[in-house]
Amino acid sequence: MTTNIDEKILHGTTTVGIKASDGVVLCADMRASAGYFIANNNTMKIQKIYDHVGLTLAGGVADAQNLTDILRYHANIHAVQKNENIPIRSLARLCSLVFHQNRGYPFIADILLGGYDQDGPQLFNIDMFGSVEKKSYVTTGSGSPVAYGVLEDEYRDDLTLEDAKGIALRAVKAAIVRNIGTGDGINIAAIDKNGFQLLTKEQKKSIIPL
Repeated sequence: MTTNIDEKILHGTTTVGIKASDGVVLCADMRASAGYFIANNNTMKIQKIYDHVGLTLAGGVADAQNLTDILRYHANIHAVQKNENIPIRSLARLCSLVFHQNRGYPFIADILLGGYDQDGPQLFNIDMFGSVEKKSYVTTGSGSPVAYGVLEDEYRDDLTLEDAKGIALRAVKAAIVRNIGTGDGINIAAIDKNGFQLLTKEQKKSIIPL
C-alpha cells in the first residue's frame, strides 16, 4: 500500500516573507490545524535563529522545530568560531542539505528564511525537497493563493521596511478572511541592520486594524 506524501502535509497556514530595500519582514498567522481540526490557536510560526536572521514554519510542527534547532546550533557555532554572523545564504544551503539528506524519511516542512547580513536583506524559500529559491516576496501554506493576490498587487522594488510590514499584515489578514486553515491572529517580525524584532500587539495595530 502506497501513501501519497501530500496526504501527510498539514496544509493549513499562511506565511509571508517580503524583502525590502532596508530589511526583511516575516509574517504568519497563529492557527495550527490538522484537516478541519484546529489543534492550536496560539502557534508561534516565526522563529529567531540568531540576531540577524529568522524563519517561518509551515508543515509538520516537529519537523520544523527540528530544523530550527539545527540552524540555531550552526549559527551559534559560526558566531563563536568566526566572531561574525553566519551568512543567510549559508543557512539556506544548510537547510537544503538537511532536507536532501533526509529524503528517504522526509521532513514535512516549508521554510521561509530571511535576514540581514553583509550582503544586505536576504530572503529564501526552502521546500521539503531541498530546493532553494531566492525571493523578493513569497508566501506558503493553504492561504497563499489569497496572500499572493495582495503581494503581487502591492509589491514594488523600492519598498521600505515600514511599507513591507503593512503589505505582509494585509496579505495574511486577507488569507484569514478567505481560508479556513488560517486564523487566530497574526505575528510579524522585522529584521534589518539593527537585528531581529518581533512586533508587539500595539505596534501591529498601529499599522493596520486587526
